[in-house]
Amino acid sequence: MIVNNSGLSACGDVVTMGRLIEHLKPLMTMIKSLLKIGALSLLAAAIAGTPAPLLAQSTNNPAAEKNPAVPKKKAGHPFRGKLAAVDKVAKTIKVGESIYQITSQTKITKAGKPATLEDGVVGDPVTGFVKPTDDGKMAATTVHFGAKAEDKSGDKKKGT
Repeated sequence: MIVNNSGLSACGDVVTMGRLIEHLKPLMTMIKSLLKIGALSLLAAAIAGTPAPLLAQSTNNPAAEKNPAVPKKKAGHPFRGKLAAVDKVAKTIKVGESIYQITSQTKITKAGKPATLEDGVVGDPVTGFVKPTDDGKMAATTVHFGAKAEDKSGDKKKGT
């Protein structure tokens, strides 16, 4: 039987292999610990090196980028409110903070009958529809002064 520096015999019996494994256990434990520490260090470095905007990205679709050089074109829309002002010279009406241009194509009614710009009374309800013009103003296509006209058919049909 041959004995080396570590005190292990090299005769190949089971007892000798058991001793070898017992001597290697602390070494294997140390290697596993070093591997765990190394893996955790790499993970920490990867997280620390990631830019902050990538960490805080939302899953929502990004909003369309706004270009301040190109103004957003207004679309036609209905309006309603109290008539704040009537300018007969400039042919405009003011509803709230919005000013609408009255043109020769504007259809004006009051109580369901044709009317003129002069029939508008400040403080009365007004409704209508406006569209943008080439010069950026909002032109009224229809204007209805006063409260909504009563239903001409009389009583509404009741479901029985």
